[in-house]
Amino acid sequence: MHCPFCSAEDTKVIDSRLVAGGGQVRRRRECLSCRERFTTYESAELVMPRVVKHDGTRQPFDEEKLRAGFIKALEKRPVSTEEIEQSINRIKHRLRATGERELKSMVVGEEVMTELRKLDEVAYVRFASVYRSFQDLNEFKEEIDRLSNPNQEA
Repeated sequence: MHCPFCSAEDTKVIDSRLVAGGGQVRRRRECLSCRERFTTYESAELVMPRVVKHDGTRQPFDEEKLRAGFIKALEKRPVSTEEIEQSINRIKHRLRATGERELKSMVVGEEVMTELRKLDEVAYVRFASVYRSFQDLNEFKEEIDRLSNPNQEA
């Protein structure tokens, strides 16, 4: 770590503490050259995998796009913002946990459907109708029948 006062390369850590609920480490440092003290904060940089679209294009994971999909599906449904954020965090955690650098957009869509199914069945069917491009009423009925029968996979 370079000293912000004299730019020397050698500093030593005097004290370390967890902050922000354990999400960061606060380090008190001292420059070995000029003896000035300063504080640094350290946190893990968690990189999300890139998303490979149906047409083969690749783009960075977009949390806002994920959130917008949830909000659209859950419009006028009795689901709190906290529940939505928890679902988004679970999806991000599962996507990171794959260890993959790239994931097909279909994987992300299926994760969204899994979470929506837990949150609100109406929102799940709304999202599924767009995501799976339902063409007629029978496709809606089949999806609702799958929801009604817990032994069938969605």
